[in-house]
Amino acid sequence: MPSALTASALRRLRTALDDQLRALGDPPFGGSDEEAAAACARAVLRAGAPQRAAVKAAVRATLAVLADRAPGNSLEVRVPPYGAVQAVEGPRHTRGTPPGVVETDPLTWLRLATGRIPWDQAVAGHDVQASGARADLSPWLPLWSDHPPGGADRTGRH
Repeated sequence: MPSALTASALRRLRTALDDQLRALGDPPFGGSDEEAAAACARAVLRAGAPQRAAVKAAVRATLAVLADRAPGNSLEVRVPPYGAVQAVEGPRHTRGTPPGVVETDPLTWLRLATGRIPWDQAVAGHDVQASGARADLSPWLPLWSDHPPGGADRTGRH
């Protein structure tokens, strides 16, 4: 599991995931910690009115996965009000605004993380604000893909 998540954060993730799954009428989750992050993001996106704790846990866990997969300090990825991480190799900043910033809302972030919306579409649609030379997260997103294998696009067409 992502190194940025503490043991207590993992417990909160699993509790929030199981609560959201219960609200959806699904059984508790039994997979690995990283699978729990993906499952929580997917459960939130399936819910008509997702539980706040599940949204918060999913955002924080997926940001931690991103930080592990794209380590660095040249880009700050913000998903208010739930979290922010620094990621992507490049010049390190120590004060003020980093050289690159990506900001989006929680549900858009979870759609990006799970591949339900492509990076370029989210940026073009102004669902993501990205500035700076290293503000393109397309090499790292999605963290997990929800679209079927075999070349089908996100609508299921080939």
